[in-house]
Amino acid sequence: MKRWIAALLALCMLFALAACAKTNENEPAPVPDDAAPTAAPEQVAEPELTEVPAEPVEPEPVGPEIFMFTDSVGREVELPMNIERVAISGPLAQIVVFALCPEKLVGIASKWDKTAEQFLATEYYNLPELGQLYGGKGELNLETLLASGAQVVIDVGEPKGTIAEDLDALSEQTGIPFVHITATISTMGDAYRKLGELLNMPDEAEVLASYCDAAYAKALAAVNGSEKAKLLYITGDQGLNVIAKDSYHAEIIDLLSDNLAVVDSPSSKGTGNEVDMEQILLWNPDVILFAPGSIYATVGDDPLWSEITAIKTGNYYEVPMGPYNWMGFPPSVQRILGMLWMAKLLYPDAADYDLYAEVAEYFRLFYHCELSEDAYNALVANSIGVKEALAPAA
Repeated sequence: MKRWIAALLALCMLFALAACAKTNENEPAPVPDDAAPTAAPEQVAEPELTEVPAEPVEPEPVGPEIFMFTDSVGREVELPMNIERVAISGPLAQIVVFALCPEKLVGIASKWDKTAEQFLATEYYNLPELGQLYGGKGELNLETLLASGAQVVIDVGEPKGTIAEDLDALSEQTGIPFVHITATISTMGDAYRKLGELLNMPDEAEVLASYCDAAYAKALAAVNGSEKAKLLYITGDQGLNVIAKDSYHAEIIDLLSDNLAVVDSPSSKGTGNEVDMEQILLWNPDVILFAPGSIYATVGDDPLWSEITAIKTGNYYEVPMGPYNWMGFPPSVQRILGMLWMAKLLYPDAADYDLYAEVAEYFRLFYHCELSEDAYNALVANSIGVKEALAPAA
């Protein structure tokens, strides 16, 4: 038994010695007493870590924001959300759009009338000419249009039969979106609201729309309940053209008077339909409105014209002009002025508003200028009041 115990103790001592030897292999060798002392390794401080905020990551550009706009003839057009450069298709659109955003216009369809110089700021008066889409004196200048940087081309007015096809073709040809906004004298307020939607200017457009709606209502109230005046609107340097009933240019005339100019095929042109003196004598109107540049100044001394009731009684007038003909040509928003003037002229008792105040407000809103009373009086010099009746022919 003692032998087994002694053998077991010996075995344990062998395992202990082996473990110590393995441990000593990892320890550094002892340094002799005469060895030169070595410097202790320098302790390097661990750097303090501070949290650095991450740099914001810029999103990848995705192009300008766009939206789908449905124009007045049902065309869906893709447009930039914020339009800053606008072109127009013709003089009618020029007058309408100028009122809302003159600073956005990249050009004009045709030169303003010379009378505009006294009302418009120089930077607007001298914009480059783009030409026009339909009719007029010059076709749309695509080269000038492309160089303008326009983001959209706006057409305003009466839609032609091929308007959708025409605008689609031009959009494809130029790469510039074309849109149409229908505007008549009765829907001019809604036309401005549509423009406000297009140009992201709803508040500014509503100011103009509300003025148009209110002016239309005032003129209409003046004629409602009144016997309509039997009237002719005469144009041309010979005085032998009339604005025919049911034509686009006759909207105001038909609304506020009994337009005697009934013809087989009303012209869509601002010059109207050509007739002869015999026909004018047969119509024998009680009131005649002469377009600017017609024969207003000479009819009072003409024996033939003096046979007409309107001339005999002095009830003939020249339509105010400046910066455009107030009754049209082009038949744009300035016809609001023509409505207010014509209603006041024909139905002065029913039209209980101050015409100067109305005209001055229009000039402020739509032409962006102040109209003095002297300037107003010059504009309506041949347009207000009843002249002294001519003596009956012997």
